[in-house]
Amino acid sequence: MSDQILRWGFLSTAKINHALISPLRVSKRNQLVAIASRSDEKAKAYAKKWEIPRAYGSYEALLADPEIDVIYNSLPNHLHADWTIKALKAGKHVLCEKPLGLTASDVDKMFATAKESGRVLTEAFMYRHHPQTLKVKEIVESGVLGKLRFLRGSFTFTLNREGNYRFSKDMGGGSIWDVGCYPISYTRMLLGTSPVEVFGWQVSGQEGIDQSFVGQMRFPEGILAQFDSGFQSPFRTEMEIIGSLGTLFIPNPFRPGKNEEILLKKNDKVEKIKIRGQELYLGEVEDMADAILLGKAPRVSLEDSRENARTIQALLESAKRGKVITL
Repeated sequence: MSDQILRWGFLSTAKINHALISPLRVSKRNQLVAIASRSDEKAKAYAKKWEIPRAYGSYEALLADPEIDVIYNSLPNHLHADWTIKALKAGKHVLCEKPLGLTASDVDKMFATAKESGRVLTEAFMYRHHPQTLKVKEIVESGVLGKLRFLRGSFTFTLNREGNYRFSKDMGGGSIWDVGCYPISYTRMLLGTSPVEVFGWQVSGQEGIDQSFVGQMRFPEGILAQFDSGFQSPFRTEMEIIGSLGTLFIPNPFRPGKNEEILLKKNDKVEKIKIRGQELYLGEVEDMADAILLGKAPRVSLEDSRENARTIQALLESAKRGKVITL
């Protein structure tokens, strides 16, 4: 089965689809063959523009195609769980955009359906597969930083597109679900666990969504973490890991490119560590192929996705109630 070509279909014509087109076309084990929209006209126009062989005027039609092996679900956040479950029940493997689900309960239902169907399901946190992320994890696990004390992350940008789903509470909008999930995920990945307590503040915008969010997390062994996310500030992404012996600064943790540099500071000396990366979204495409064709566990597990959703839920509840939430 390792020599099989996996045929992919895109569920929606979302802007993020563009990021997967090139990786799917350079991959020897994956092939983009179909696009689905809510209208024939839009699907055909998209297919023509991107030279995709098949176009479907409904999501159901794509799921009914027996020759499609993998679905990429790039629908708005509130539709992730429902359409992922439908795709799994249709016998498709699914790479679902983050957040996988807006509640831990949603992820549990998706998890159960994936298990029942025998299909692979994983969340599309593309940075998890990049050589820079793997190098950072290696450095942290080597002990060179000493005992970890504090982690700090940021992901903000200015969002001014009227009518964008990120402004809709009913559609799973808000900065923490859109970009705050990245520093939360990054922190949890490095620590290998979830926080025991969280506290959050938000600046509310349209429909009560968080325009800006600042969160604090307490992890086992007294490790603390802080992050901020938002739609009202210039583009910023960074992570800093502080240990008892040194610090590691990652200027571009969530969207690393082909050539990156991270800074290791120890004993007042700064070491610049250069990393030769890869096309950002290629890793998650190949990870799906490894999981489907070779039976390897996806790098982003469903348990991990569930804990990220549970942590975000707790942070939002903390901001709403103005009190520390214990997980």
